[in-house]
Amino acid sequence: MNVKKMTTLSLIISVAMILSYIESLIPAFVAVPGVKVGLSNIATVFALYTLGAPYAIGVSLVRVLLSSLLFGTVASLIYSLSGALFALVVMITLKHINLFSEIGVSIAGGVMHNVGQVVAAALVMSTGAIAYYIPPLIVWGIIAGIAIGIVSGLLINRLKGKIGRIK
Repeated sequence: MNVKKMTTLSLIISVAMILSYIESLIPAFVAVPGVKVGLSNIATVFALYTLGAPYAIGVSLVRVLLSSLLFGTVASLIYSLSGALFALVVMITLKHINLFSEIGVSIAGGVMHNVGQVVAAALVMSTGAIAYYIPPLIVWGIIAGIAIGIVSGLLINRLKGKIGRIK
């Protein structure tokens, strides 16, 4: 990895951390526990489209680990990591098949992040009853995914020429 790539990756991870911190300050505004906007996913989608899948994986995993250490708990690490892995697999696959825009990929990532967290919760709690959270979380994943996808798309279009030169 050259210095320019490493610096760019460090900046993207820093932005993801700042967005995670900002989000940790926002009080829950819906009745479903654990629902967040996922602001730091802007950095993951941006990295996926500008640097590629390996860098998006790095951004997402480093952000999850650092955010859990700084702003969360062991439980939040388990749930966030599970959600991030589900989301990454789907987002990377959808981007690779090239049928969806950044918004579509972001929506799928938002939904799958929530599904991954429910799967982790079901395993941790040893119950499938937690699945009743899936419908509202899917709706929220779609709404948040649209917002994150729009912002990510704007950033990608605005900065792709500058970031794209480091590949």
